[in-house]
Amino acid sequence: MTLPKPGFRIVVCLIGLLFISTESARAASEEPRPLFVEGYAGNTSYAPGDELTLHVSTSAAAFAIEITRVGAKRDVVWSSPSVIGKELPVPENASSDGCGWPAAITLKIPADWRSGYYQVALRARDTGGKFTQRNTRTAEGSCYFVLRATEPGKSSKILLQLSTHTYNAYNNWGGFSLYGFHGRGGNQGHRVSIERPPTSQFSNWEQPFVEWAERSGIALEFAANGDLESRPEILKAYRLVLSVGHDEYWSAPMRDHLEKFIADGGNVAFFSGNTCCWQVRSEDGGKSLTSWKQNYHSDPVYAERGSQATLSSLWSHHLVNRPENQLTGVGFLWGGYHKSHGQLMDGSGAFTVHRPDHWLFAGTGLKRNDSFGGKDTIVGYECDGCELVWKDGLPFPTHRDGTPKSFEVLGSAPAQWHPDDSAWYDKWENGRKGNAVLGVYTQGGTVFTCGSTDWAHGLRGKDPFVEKITRNILEKLAK
Repeated sequence: MTLPKPGFRIVVCLIGLLFISTESARAASEEPRPLFVEGYAGNTSYAPGDELTLHVSTSAAAFAIEITRVGAKRDVVWSSPSVIGKELPVPENASSDGCGWPAAITLKIPADWRSGYYQVALRARDTGGKFTQRNTRTAEGSCYFVLRATEPGKSSKILLQLSTHTYNAYNNWGGFSLYGFHGRGGNQGHRVSIERPPTSQFSNWEQPFVEWAERSGIALEFAANGDLESRPEILKAYRLVLSVGHDEYWSAPMRDHLEKFIADGGNVAFFSGNTCCWQVRSEDGGKSLTSWKQNYHSDPVYAERGSQATLSSLWSHHLVNRPENQLTGVGFLWGGYHKSHGQLMDGSGAFTVHRPDHWLFAGTGLKRNDSFGGKDTIVGYECDGCELVWKDGLPFPTHRDGTPKSFEVLGSAPAQWHPDDSAWYDKWENGRKGNAVLGVYTQGGTVFTCGSTDWAHGLRGKDPFVEKITRNILEKLAK
């Protein structure tokens, strides 16, 4: 038997390997790819007549869109069963600078769409692989936008500005947010873009408030956080501006414009906590936010003489020297956590009443030292307070922390920091005990604050005291 020459054997082997690899590639190409669809709206805030753009990446050949206004009822306002799909690349800096995807669809917003929060459902479907994994597969993504009123103030004198800056701050799509706990490699970003698939906190806090208000016949108009900065003229149309839930990130122009609104006689109700805690700076025409937070010494503003008022750190930081108490009456430095972050996990979740004769409690029947809201834990997650002194069993603000002179403490609940919170800032006492403080002040207009992110949970649970107090506030301050 004659054996082939060694060189011939090598060629045959190479041909065999090439054949195997070609067949493997062919087989792999016939296997189904993972199915996904995700996207974002071109802007956070629109008005009727504007052109809504939706920017979508999908591995499907086509996808469906459904746009729904979310309130007491879910109203589907527009849908398309099939839009051509395309998979688009994700830039390395997508978290900070956005995806830059082209618009998959552009829609002129009809004049009859009501102001509100709009959820966009993106749905894809296929039948799997060519020869294997032949299953019906579905994927769904979502994004949102906020629709302002065509004529501000026409249908309601109450403006609910949604905490969209906070939604963006917590969004780690692309790898990074303004937090390290869920960032790639445990790293914290300092800049976040809206031009990427978003996350939203609307369902946890603002949605129960909106559902209760609309069921109760109380009309609201809507805006995004950024509208307080870029469209301050709309404030003139309203008597009352609302903050609900977790409204943590504010820019200096937002504060400036709302504080002027109050000074001119406008009213504000903060049904929120951890409010106006961190300063941000808007960039790229409002498409992104910057906040260096604990790493404030890395902020370029830190080294610029006379510019530290816009330092993107705590509003209560001594270099910024503009504690949120001056706006809301309370702040996180004298608040903390209640039934969250491992702190006061056995807390009642309720406010204790201190001054029941105040108009805020009218019709509730509540008396001094009564508690309310515990069933639904309306004092929970993150809380704001002020420095207090107690006299004859009643709390009074010291005003040393920026709380206005006319502020009345109407209710409170214990709160405290997690021990790690104060490690980076030497002006904070380690282990400080604080309170969630519910109160009111008047300084031009009247400002109410509840000092807790979770007030709206009492509306979701139909707590009669929370419902009555909320109605008292809206009816009095919206006049």
